[in-house]
Amino acid sequence: MTSAQPPVLEISADQARRIALRAQGLLGAPDRKGGVHGVLRHLGAVQLDTISVLARSHELVPYARLGALGRRTVDEAYWSGGRSFEYWSHAACILPVEEWPHFAFRRRAYRARPHWNHDLPAGAYDKVVAQLRSEGPLTATELGGAKNGGEWWDWSASKVAVERALMYGEVVCTERRGWKRVYDLAERAIPGAHLHDDMDDAECLRRLVALAGRSLGVGTRTDIADYHRLKAEQFDAVVADSGLVPVSVRGWAKPAWADPEALASEPRGRHRTTLLSPFDSLIWERARTERIFGFTHRLEAYVPRPKRIHGYFAMPLLAGGRLHGRVDPAREGTTLVARQVSLDGPKSLTPMAQALAEAASWVGCTDVRLERIDTPELRAPLTAEIARALA
Repeated sequence: MTSAQPPVLEISADQARRIALRAQGLLGAPDRKGGVHGVLRHLGAVQLDTISVLARSHELVPYARLGALGRRTVDEAYWSGGRSFEYWSHAACILPVEEWPHFAFRRRAYRARPHWNHDLPAGAYDKVVAQLRSEGPLTATELGGAKNGGEWWDWSASKVAVERALMYGEVVCTERRGWKRVYDLAERAIPGAHLHDDMDDAECLRRLVALAGRSLGVGTRTDIADYHRLKAEQFDAVVADSGLVPVSVRGWAKPAWADPEALASEPRGRHRTTLLSPFDSLIWERARTERIFGFTHRLEAYVPRPKRIHGYFAMPLLAGGRLHGRVDPAREGTTLVARQVSLDGPKSLTPMAQALAEAASWVGCTDVRLERIDTPELRAPLTAEIARALA
């Protein structure tokens, strides 16, 4: 068993936290030269989600690492030049195009084990492929309509067909246009050097485990497997050949593995002060977030309003390499509304004010309005700090 491998060294929980922050691009000088695509390549996957509060999650991820980028350029940076594609990884994710070969195991699995709840009329699959071949990149609407007129899952035959072709790898999502997927033939959209399924399942898994370990720095079996939604037994089968090394982290109950490069030098540098999307890969695995930061977080967008504790889209505040509370934001015209703020004591005042002011400026807001706060005695000092940060 992989868990029986002796650890090569023991590290402290604090070292593991700083290794994780550096691996995720949130400790040390940001790679501004690499820009948004550099962030994507560094992380290996950026999760997509329909929710848009300050901005959509895939915009918030590079913002957290690089600061107030021009929002109009973010999508272009992801999609331009055929440098990325969308596929199922941790969830629906933007992935660097170099990773196309690594997901051959998943494409094969989808082809071999259909799991669809939608019936596919005869000829519908070949029809959408032929239409894409003759007309070029198209949305589901342009392919004949995405829905039959019922609920959101009541897909049209063309939508079912093109999504199946996407899962199989014959079709690829090359961009989002008005949040609609734009589909094209993989043979046309994926550069020839990457357009192959030559790797067997074991090699695909080995590479994905190695990449996940690099992106996390250090993690347990669950942490690393979950990064690209691999099964535990898939991780077990390849971890010994992945290049990751077993480590012991003081205070962690389970064995861990680390990227050797992450252990080669002590993590140092400037910490980012920023608000994090709940779908940010630093914190998307809730048990890991609690283990590393002592911070319990749950996305409450799908929790009934009366049962919410921190708000619809509460964004944790990262400052000094730790999580210091959270804010549930909204926008009203040119005002960023902090609908609900939770602070980790007075030490959180200045970083929360800085993060809110920077976020407001980024999305084109000139004011910040504070609504609810879980520590009423800190309302006045936080309001004053925000005013100073905006000045």
